[in-house]
Amino acid sequence: MILPGATLGLLGGGQLGRMFTVAARTLGYRVTVVDPDPHAPAAEFATKQLATAYTDPAALDELAATCAAVTTEFENAPAAALDALAHRTVVRPSGASVAIAQDRRRPSRSSNHPRISTRRLRR
Repeated sequence: MILPGATLGLLGGGQLGRMFTVAARTLGYRVTVVDPDPHAPAAEFATKQLATAYTDPAALDELAATCAAVTTEFENAPAAALDALAHRTVVRPSGASVAIAQDRRRPSRSSNHPRISTRRLRR
């Protein structure tokens, strides 16, 4: 369990990130947001913002060193960045899960099962 007072990391500082950050801060957590936009919506409420690329090695090092867990607010976060962080801190969702979400055909293929109906995607 991650108790209030801990720092949570967030890749992406858009509107969903803002809602996450407001909720986390209300519950007593600190939040570090990584977003290249210095005016990202989540930055207003974050404890700290790293206005840099999601793959910036220094930013990933800081998240790994200071955050009890890291998440993302959108499915297009670089899966490789999440994978790199996962070796040093808790990351949810995993980079592999994000990679599946990024390939619009792959989620359907990964859920194909004789008893689960999925639509075929046109190319």
